[in-house]
Amino acid sequence: MRILLIRHAEPDYTVDSLTPKGRVEAELLSRRMAGYDIRDYYVSPLGRARDTAAYTLEKTGREAEVLPWLKEFSGKYPDPETGKLRLAWDIKPRIWNEYPGVFDIHTWLENPLFDEGNFRQVWQETVDGVDALMARYGYEKDGPVWRCDKNTGDTIALFCHFGISMAVAGYMMDMSPMVLWHRTLTLPTSVTELVTEERIRGEVSFRMTRLGDITHLEAAGEPRSTAGLFPECYTGIDSTDPAVNGTR
Repeated sequence: MRILLIRHAEPDYTVDSLTPKGRVEAELLSRRMAGYDIRDYYVSPLGRARDTAAYTLEKTGREAEVLPWLKEFSGKYPDPETGKLRLAWDIKPRIWNEYPGVFDIHTWLENPLFDEGNFRQVWQETVDGVDALMARYGYEKDGPVWRCDKNTGDTIALFCHFGISMAVAGYMMDMSPMVLWHRTLTLPTSVTELVTEERIRGEVSFRMTRLGDITHLEAAGEPRSTAGLFPECYTGIDSTDPAVNGTR
């Protein structure tokens, strides 16, 4: 089985839609997606993801099911520096050195920072959503692997967001999502691919074969968007320049 996690195009957060550049990106993405044999399409309820998916759905004559839990991951916990509630990826990397357990699949969710806020609640909603979706195709999680009577050759596409896609990938691959949230970034319209590996019959593992692939943009000569990167702040970088100011 193949799962495609697709981040929305460059967003205009003020209206929860796309920038003019984002619409160009979504069109280029649609040309790529039209070449895939997709069994089912799913989409986040948020406007920027739905507007991105619309280009592909129109080109392929298909429809997508809206999954409420596929909205951007909204789990928050207190920032140790300020006490303010922050999103999962919005804490400085140096701080996490003081909480090494968050990078271990066996201990990450026990972090005391998660005792406050809604992080664990949102994580459970994500887990329940993924479990329900995979059950449609005959897969059930069993610790680090997934059980199935028949490993299908289906491909499904999920149009969503960076935070939730890395949460989904972490859960499916049985690894701490904190590693993905703080050490990777999928740029607008990028495609992340997970595939099953069945080394023991009836027992599969998901492996990542692509992370944040934007070859459809590069092939067309379309510059990458930096939306999602925090502004550079060292000398010589103008953080007000849209080329480097990747507001989330």
